[in-house]
Amino acid sequence: MQTVTLHLKVQPNAWAWLDQACREVNTAWNWANETSRRAIQTYDDGGRWLSAYDLDKLAVGAGDCFERIGSDVIQRVNAELVTRRIQFRKPVLRFRASGGRRRALGWIPFKAANLRLKGNRLRFMGKSIRLFEMDRFLEHRLMAGAKLGSGNFAQNALGEWFLNVPVQMPYPAGTTFDANGIPQLPVAPIECLGIDLGLKAVVTTSEGQVFEPNRSYRDNEAKLGNLQRAGHKKQAKRLHQKIRNQRQDYNHKLSSALVSQGQWIKIGDVSTAFLGAGTRAKSARDAAHGQLKAFLHYKGHRAGRSVDVVDEKYTTQTCSACLSRTGPKGSTGLRVRQWICSACGASHERDINAARLIKAAAPRCRRPIAGTRELR
Repeated sequence: MQTVTLHLKVQPNAWAWLDQACREVNTAWNWANETSRRAIQTYDDGGRWLSAYDLDKLAVGAGDCFERIGSDVIQRVNAELVTRRIQFRKPVLRFRASGGRRRALGWIPFKAANLRLKGNRLRFMGKSIRLFEMDRFLEHRLMAGAKLGSGNFAQNALGEWFLNVPVQMPYPAGTTFDANGIPQLPVAPIECLGIDLGLKAVVTTSEGQVFEPNRSYRDNEAKLGNLQRAGHKKQAKRLHQKIRNQRQDYNHKLSSALVSQGQWIKIGDVSTAFLGAGTRAKSARDAAHGQLKAFLHYKGHRAGRSVDVVDEKYTTQTCSACLSRTGPKGSTGLRVRQWICSACGASHERDINAARLIKAAAPRCRRPIAGTRELR
């Protein structure tokens, strides 16, 4: 089975109801957050870290206190709180405000059983909800063997609501499987592909391909500034959303192109904090290296590729031919794009040389991925 996440816009007639349900979700989140904090600080032996099961037992009967959400939604809130607490390694997460300048964007998690299909609309906690792309939802939902997973309703900065739900679907007809049930997916033409992330070129591969950076923010920066100075907040938010969509679309196309080329993809562990410091902040945010890495990982898994992050330390200084550190060094050396190795005389283009070293580097942690073949 393969998983596809649907991102569908909800029609405006349900936005007001979802806004009120979101306030109840925020109340449940804040209760779970505060209860978890007290459990950690109360005990003398270092405190007790409550699990999602512990919070669920303490929240028994809380579903009767709310008008729009039930116990299933509260359990999903508790599970998400514990997951993010472990992810960020924090005893207390940020409380969700339902109003004011620091208001949290709407978010309503649910279990698969809470979302029911009735005719050409959905039923969620007794509320009828219509989608703009209902045909697309029905296409995946009614497919033979398809199964919905736990999802959520999410709100953007403009107040628009979207349905996000994963759907487990069978592989396309004609897909072959091995004795262990792992699908035999097509093999990429390049056995190993090194990727160097940067700003002047957002991606440079070990094969010499150079991808120019996305300039969605730079191209709209002047217009965005005029809207903000004029006080047109809603129009500025819409332009921000357009910039985000353009950036996301570019990274989707870029990641798909890279996954189609390399069977084993190695990415340099570029420091986003370093690239985003000083005068490089706008270019670093426009490049969205974190988003690109996430796309490469999940698309690589779906296509049967191995995607690993490797250490790129000294890749700009080391010669890929003789491994001597004769390249440009320090912050002043960033302006040097081409250099000649003084040890062996090899000529290098800075980013391509780094991508070749990344290709030869050992991965930090090699994890088996479904559909991949063993690389020797």
